[in-house]
Amino acid sequence: MSIADQQPSELERLTKILREAHDVQGVSLWADAWKRLKRNRAAMCSLWILSIIVLLAILTPALPLQSPIYQDVKNRELLPPQWDSFELDISAYDEETRRLEAEALAIKAQDGEQYIKLLALITAREQTHPIKLYWNDPGMIVTAMIELRLALFGDYCIPSIFGTDKLGRDVFSRVFWGSRVSLACGFIATFVSLMIGVSYGAISGYMGGWVDNIMMRTVDVFYSIPFIFIVIFIMSFLSSPGIRESLAEYEIDQIHVFFLLIGAIYWLTMARVVRGQVISLKNEQFIEAARTIGATRMQIVFRHLVPNVMGIVIVYLTLTIPAVIRFEAFLSFLGMGVNAPDISWGLLVNEGVQVITIIKSYWWMIAFSGLALAMTLFALNFLGDGVRDALDPKLKNK
Repeated sequence: MSIADQQPSELERLTKILREAHDVQGVSLWADAWKRLKRNRAAMCSLWILSIIVLLAILTPALPLQSPIYQDVKNRELLPPQWDSFELDISAYDEETRRLEAEALAIKAQDGEQYIKLLALITAREQTHPIKLYWNDPGMIVTAMIELRLALFGDYCIPSIFGTDKLGRDVFSRVFWGSRVSLACGFIATFVSLMIGVSYGAISGYMGGWVDNIMMRTVDVFYSIPFIFIVIFIMSFLSSPGIRESLAEYEIDQIHVFFLLIGAIYWLTMARVVRGQVISLKNEQFIEAARTIGATRMQIVFRHLVPNVMGIVIVYLTLTIPAVIRFEAFLSFLGMGVNAPDISWGLLVNEGVQVITIIKSYWWMIAFSGLALAMTLFALNFLGDGVRDALDPKLKNK
């Protein structure tokens, strides 16, 4: 066979190989990790549980729950779980307000003095509307969700299936509203620790030398400080009337400071983890290529190094969130975290412990809030283990 006859067959073979290579679909790290995570039943079950808990926490103002702060000590003190119906009186209140508005409009042109009196009464009723009395200082979004709840369900409320507390408040609604604060603390504080820890650790690891030594020795000094006492001192300082009024002038709530304070504590380990990963990557070829094209140090750190360490960062985040929630629950249990009328799971557990006596145990006061807290922490830890295994290349074919 001549060379001229061999060339077409060789060209066809190379064309076939090229066509087969073109048909092969590559799999990214995240797509491969998601595929392996879906095979982990415990992690996926935990993900579904967490999704349901977070969704219910977000939709809590729109659910037909009783007021979390309405007190009726005389008739509802420490009642066990029950199915007796309970209704709000908001519809009657609104109906009376509309009647007064119609009456004022009718006499506006006839009796100006009576019209002014009715207008003042209507204004007073708006300022003391049951929405403001039944829910603690709802913001614009929460108020809109509560109004949607009233439009959908009216005065109907889910019965006190979790019982009531020593002030006659519904435990079921308090568990739901407490989830908003506990989860917000976990996610906000973890996000703060992420921003501080990743930036600090990446800069320290990339700069190296004396800069790295100073920054890491600073972390070592912070590690030696008993932060729980610092947090207790700062929260006690912020609780003083003068400081609280000063913060209120700038529309800063104490609970927001509490979230940021916890986040400012948990960044130390994150910084060390990120620093170690950056040190192992900063001499790779893609970093040398970035230097060659003129990228600055900050561009290399935040556009090239940080995205390549996000795998280990996400794993650590799934383990930091439950740690932050536990810490908030512990401080609230001690009375140094979330304060009434705000609600968190830790505060509810503390209220349950206060009513437990050797004479009678009001088990529902601690069982349901503790179960919600434990279920969330278990789910977060199982999900964290699953994400860690999914992102580990050594376990790819196992």
